[in-house]
Amino acid sequence: MNFKDKFSKEEKRVNTEDPAMSDQLSTYLQEWLPPSKEIVIACIGTDRSTGDSFGPLVGSMLHDHPFETFHIYGTLEEPLHALNLKERLTTIRKNHPNPYILAIDACLGKSSSVGSVILGKGSLSPGSALKKDLPPVGQLHISGMVNVSGFMEHVVLQNTRLHIVMKMAAKVAAAIQLTEAKRKQVYMESNPIQTFTTSSRTYKKRIP
Repeated sequence: MNFKDKFSKEEKRVNTEDPAMSDQLSTYLQEWLPPSKEIVIACIGTDRSTGDSFGPLVGSMLHDHPFETFHIYGTLEEPLHALNLKERLTTIRKNHPNPYILAIDACLGKSSSVGSVILGKGSLSPGSALKKDLPPVGQLHISGMVNVSGFMEHVVLQNTRLHIVMKMAAKVAAAIQLTEAKRKQVYMESNPIQTFTTSSRTYKKRIP
């Protein structure tokens, strides 16, 4: 759970209530993610708090999707949270040397921004809303504004409506799935010979 009270030019903001939100977020992701690298998506949070479950919900929604350019870490079953974050980041870097990490986490902010999803360049600071000292994560990040900051943040998180968090997580997961499809399409267009060769081999294997 991080904290946002200001927005910068290095951020894009979309709203959960916008019917085109997933398409817009996918367009921004496609523009900002490096096209030739495999991306680690670190979904941060815990299933023990409604407000802080945004990241793990996104991870669970994506976990069984057959991604080729994304690797998903952090789900409701195996959350990436304050108690294991440093250890899991070490594991991620062992499995993916020099990874490009897209970090996803819930955040608190102004009441007028609740329901917004922010895509920002640079790392986010997990636990900052709760005054926890955790390492920054990501070269790019998505923050879901789930509730208001300023007073008794632990209680605020526990009393965040699950409906808001679920709706936000579903739209972010859809945006990431759309982005995967776009990245694959770009790869196919930029590598037509290799794609044709691979397709031909696959086809030949299916001939009895």
